[in-house]
Amino acid sequence: MDTAFFLASKIIWALISPDSLIVILGIAAWLALVVGWNKLGRRLLSLCVLLLVVIGFLPVGEWLLAPLENRFSANTALPAEADGIIVLGGAIAPTRSQAWNQVQLGAGADRMTNFVYLANLYPGAQLVFTGGNGSVLQQDFKEADSAQTLLNQLALEDRAIIFESESRNTAENAVNSMALVNPTPDQNWILITSAFHMPRSVGVFCAQDWPVTPYPVDYYSERGRLWRIEFAFADNLSELRTAIREWVGLVAYRVTGRSAQLWPGDNSYCGLGS
Repeated sequence: MDTAFFLASKIIWALISPDSLIVILGIAAWLALVVGWNKLGRRLLSLCVLLLVVIGFLPVGEWLLAPLENRFSANTALPAEADGIIVLGGAIAPTRSQAWNQVQLGAGADRMTNFVYLANLYPGAQLVFTGGNGSVLQQDFKEADSAQTLLNQLALEDRAIIFESESRNTAENAVNSMALVNPTPDQNWILITSAFHMPRSVGVFCAQDWPVTPYPVDYYSERGRLWRIEFAFADNLSELRTAIREWVGLVAYRVTGRSAQLWPGDNSYCGLGS
C-alpha cells in the first residue's frame, strides 16, 4: 500500500503541478488551432498567457506558503532538556552528491545547519536523520548516506547519530524512524523541517503517537512584503509549485489516514490544547 501511494502521488503530481498545467494548456491550445477549433484554441491560449503573467508578476506561491509557515511559531522556545532531535531529509541532492562525490545541498540547507546547532545545544540528545530518496527511479542513491558525510565534516563524527535511509516521503520518515528509535511518551523530541512542511510533518508524527516540539526553519515567504509586484517568473513558479504540492499533500495525508489532523498548529496537535 505504501508503494502504491508513493507511485500514485508521483503520477498525479506530474499531471497537476502548475508547470505541467501550463505546458498542457499550451499544447492543448496549439492542437485546437491546428484542427481548426479556433475559438477554443484562443481561449486556451489566453488562459495560458494569463497564468504566465500572473505567476510572473505576483508572488502567488508566497501567498499560499505564508499560512503554512505561520502555523507554528518561528524561533520556537526550546525546552531545557531534549531526549532527541530528528531532522527530515530534503536538504541534500543524493544523486548529484553521488555524481560529484561531494555533498550537494539544496534549498532546504537550513534543516542541516539548525540540526548541527541543536545537536551542539543538547549534547546528550539522540540524533536522527531520516531521508532516503523521493525519486521513483533513483533509489540506489540515499540522502542519509550523504548526510552522514556532511555531518562528519561538520564535526559531529563523535556523536551517535541514527541514519534512516529507506524513507521516500514524510509518512515513511515518521514510521521508519519510530521503528528505529522506539520513543516513549514521556520523552521530549524536537522535530526540524522547513516551515511550510511543518504542519503536515507534525500531523504525521502525531498519527504515530509521537509528540514532537516543532522547530520550523527554511522560510520562503517574505513577511511584511507579500503584497508586491515584480517580475520573477522562475522564483514565483518554483514557490507556487512548492505551495500547491504541500497543500495537496496535507489533504491527501489526512484523507488516507497518514496524518492525525488536517491542520495541526501551535497548542492544537497530538491531543494538546484545543
